[in-house]
Formats: sequence, structure tokens, C-alpha cells
Amino acid sequence: METCAALYQLMKKDYLNTPSTEAEWRAIAKDFESKWQFPHCLGALGGKQIHIQPPAKSGCLDHNNKGRFSVTIMAAVDANYKFIYTSVGTRDKVSDAGLFTHSDLCKAMDQGLLNFPPPEPLPNSDITMPYMFVGDEDCPLRPDLMKPYPNEQMDRSQRVLNYRLSRAQRVAENAFSILANRLRVLRRTIFLEPEKVVKITMASLCIYNFLHESRSVAHKPPAFADGDQSIVEETCRNYGNGSFQPVEQRRKHNASVSAEMQRNLLCDYFVSPAGCIPSQEEEHI
Repeated sequence: METCAALYQLMKKDYLNTPSTEAEWRAIAKDFESKWQFPHCLGALGGKQIHIQPPAKSGCLDHNNKGRFSVTIMAAVDANYKFIYTSVGTRDKVSDAGLFTHSDLCKAMDQGLLNFPPPEPLPNSDITMPYMFVGDEDCPLRPDLMKPYPNEQMDRSQRVLNYRLSRAQRVAENAFSILANRLRVLRRTIFLEPEKVVKITMASLCIYNFLHESRSVAHKPPAFADGDQSIVEETCRNYGNGSFQPVEQRRKHNASVSAEMQRNLLCDYFVSPAGCIPSQEEEHI
């Protein structure tokens, strides 16, 4: 464990640091637009659980509803499957939304500390839109965090938005698959105390990002570089998720009026000539 702790302390500044300048965020957004056709995207959010052995003297509050003990990861990933923010801990009975709400990332966003670019027009449009993260249906809807529409009674334009958002958000899911495949310790239940699993996980994330930057071609299969989502999905299915399991879904969250309006504007943009892409027609949405 001393080795894992030392690796994390040595590498975290260079290989697990969150962007903090407008230029860094713009570079990430540019990659999401070119690779995944989602403009103004600052990163894809995702959460996972790593199953572990029951801790000594553990009580009912230490496990999830399925009786499994776990360490949770909440992460933001860039368009190239690099982790740009991570929070690892033993907070079990929370959803993706709960992980985000309790994270340092959420607090920094609320306080305006991350130097996001200001709202700007979407490409080829006069619709002004904030820069934002993308999350799954269990995340809260905010002006700086976009989530899909509920699946009930959607019209075509809403289905298109969900399709476009899913393409971008799946980058986080796929990054977890690559992580589990490359760092095999994360492919099965870990029979150690939670504190040790946290250290292993943080060191693994640093090593993953180091390999990502120094051996990008060898680290990622070719499918992950071409932006073809169908090939990427098939590759990730072959990888599997190892010990990673989805975080349990919890209660619904009320969204602000401004966030709802923003999602509707983005919805209109994606079905307009300025914002549509061929694949949304090919998918027969």
C-alpha cells in the first residue's frame, strides 16, 4: 500500500489534475465537438462501484441495497478517454447524482472557481449556450450539466438530443472499461479494506493517465481513436467492466427553469441544419 500511496503522491499533479484555465477547457470542448459532435462539452461524467470484501465491524450503512460492499468512483473524462477529475471514496448509498453533488467538482462549479469559458453561440448558430458537462439520466440537470430527457413520450427532436448526448457521455463509460482492462486489479472483487482499495484505485487512475499520454496508441485499441461509436461500443463490450458496477439510481431531481430551457434550445439546435449530423438520420431516430 505504501507503493500505491507514493505513486499517487508522485504522479497526481502531472497525471490527475483538473483543468483550471479557459484555454484548457476550450481544448477539451473542441475535441468533443470534432470527435463526438457535441459542442460546448467540458467532459463526460460517470460513476462506478468497485466491489470489496466486507470491512471489519461494518454496519448496515456501509453497503448498498444489494448487500454488497463497495468503493465508489465519480469521474469526469475528456473526449480522448483521459480522466480529468476523479473522486474515490466509500460513500455507498448514493447515485451518480449524489456522487456529483457531494464532490469537490460540484462545489468548485457552484463557486465559479474553474474558469469555464463564458456562454457563446453554438457553431453556425445564433443560439447562445453555456459550456457544460454531460451526464446520464441519474445526474441533476443544471445549466453546466446536461442530462437526457426522460424516456416517456419523447418526440423525435428529444430522441435526437438523447442520442447525441449519449454518444458524448458514453466516453466516460468506455474509459472505465479501458481502465479495468489495462489495470487488471480492477477486474474482480478486491479483498482488502476500503482505505487500501481507495489507494489502489487512485494509483491506478494515475498510471492509466500516464499510459494514455506516453503510449497513446498502445494504450488504446485503434477503434477508440476513430470516433466510430458502434466500433467503440463493440470493443468495450468485449472488454467488459471488470469489477466496476453502475452506481444505484436514486430519487429524481428537480431542474431549474433555465436548465430546462437550455436543454430545449439544444434539442432544437440538433435537429436544425446547423446542428444535425448524418448518423442521427442513419439511426432512424
